[in-house]
Amino acid sequence: MRTSRISRDTSRILAASRTQRTLRQTRSAANISNRDTHIESNGLGEAVKNNENEDTGSELSSVPADSGSDGEAGTANRKRKRGQDTPVVVKLESKEILVATIASPKKESKPKKARRMPAKKIKALDGSVKVEPPSHWEEIYALTRQMRNEHVAPVDTMGCESLADRTRSPRDQRFQTLVALMLSSQTKDTVTAVAMRGMQEKMPGGFNLESVLALEPPALNAFINKVGFHNLKTKYIKQTAEILRDKWNSEIPDTIEGLTSLPGVGPKMGYLTLSAAWGRDEGIGVDVHVHRITNLWGWHKTQQPEQTRAALESWLPKDKWHDINNLLVGFGQTICLPVGRKCGDCKLADRGLCPSSVVAKSKKIKKEEAVVKIEAPSGESIVQENSIFAEVSEVKAEDATLDIEDIGMEPRKRAPRKATKS
Repeated sequence: MRTSRISRDTSRILAASRTQRTLRQTRSAANISNRDTHIESNGLGEAVKNNENEDTGSELSSVPADSGSDGEAGTANRKRKRGQDTPVVVKLESKEILVATIASPKKESKPKKARRMPAKKIKALDGSVKVEPPSHWEEIYALTRQMRNEHVAPVDTMGCESLADRTRSPRDQRFQTLVALMLSSQTKDTVTAVAMRGMQEKMPGGFNLESVLALEPPALNAFINKVGFHNLKTKYIKQTAEILRDKWNSEIPDTIEGLTSLPGVGPKMGYLTLSAAWGRDEGIGVDVHVHRITNLWGWHKTQQPEQTRAALESWLPKDKWHDINNLLVGFGQTICLPVGRKCGDCKLADRGLCPSSVVAKSKKIKKEEAVVKIEAPSGESIVQENSIFAEVSEVKAEDATLDIEDIGMEPRKRAPRKATKS
C-alpha cells in the first residue's frame, strides 16, 4: 500500500519535528530547527506529487530511516543552555535621608526651662517696702543641698574655716582663720591648705601672731610663695599683725568695721571671719561663686559682689546667711563650674528650675541608601542594600546663657566693613 507507507513516513517526520520544538532551546537553535523542518516538509510534498503521476507498478523509494535522527543530532549539538549568555540587568537606586538624633539619649521629656523670676520689691499701703523672694527659691536651695551632700568639694575638707590648728589656743585659732582667709583670695583651696600646713608645721615658735611679727618679710614670703599675689599678701599680713598688736591687744576685731579696717580685708572676708572665728552671722560672705551662681539662677541681676550681698540679705532668712557661702562654693567647685558647667548632672536642670541650664546639642546625620536589583531571565530578582553615613555635623539647639562675666554688658556687635575705594 503506497499511500499508507507515505502516511507512516509523514507521521514519523512530523512527530520528530514536534519533539524538537518542545525541547528548551535558544532563539538561534529554534530558527535553525524550523528551517530544517520546512525543507524536509517541502521535499515530502514534491515526492507525493511525483508518486501520483507515476505508474501504479512503480514503487516509492522510502525516506531513509536515519534522516530524522541525523537532524536531531545536528540540532542537539547546536543547543546551548538558556540564560548562559543573557546579560544581567543592574539598577541603581539611591536616596538621601536626613536623620536628626540627640547627642545624649532622651529618656523622657524634660520640663521647660524656668523663667527668670528675681526678687521683687512690693510697697505696702503704709509706705513700707517688702521684698518678695524669687519663685521656687526654697526648692532650689533644698535640691542644691542634696547635690552638695552627694559630692564632696574641696571647700569641705580644705576650706578656710577648717584650716586652723585645733590644738592651739582660741586666740591663735582666730588669727590663723584670718590669715587663711587673706591667703584664699584669688587662690584655690588646695593651694591655701598647703601654705597653711607649712606655716603650722615649720614656722619657728608655732603659727601665731608673735611668730609672724618676728619673721622677716622674705621668710614669710617663702612660706606663701605658691598662693596668688603672694608678695602683696606678705605685705598685708605683716601690716595686719602690727595693727593687731598695737590697736586690738593682739586679738582680731569682733566687728565688721574693725575687720574691714585691716589691710587687704574686704566685706566678704570680714563677714566670713566674723562667722568662722566669732560665730556671729551679721552678713553674707559673697565670693565669686555666690555672685555667679545666684545670677545664673535669676535671683537678681547684679554687677558687683557687694550688690549681690545686699540683694540676698534683703529677703534670705538669716539662719541661712552662713550656710549659703559654703553651699554655693562647693556647688561651684563640683557641678556648676565657672567653665564647663555640668548641667546634665544637675537636678535643677532636670526639673526645669534653672533658667541658665545649657540645652543638649543635636546632630544632623546624612544617610544614603543604595539599592541594587539584579533581574534574572527567570523573573527572580536579587536585592542588595548598602547604607552609607556621609556627613555628621553638630547643630546648636539653643544659644547658651551668658556667664557672669557677660551679665549686664551689651551684646557684642560686629563692626561694619569699611568701603574700599576702587
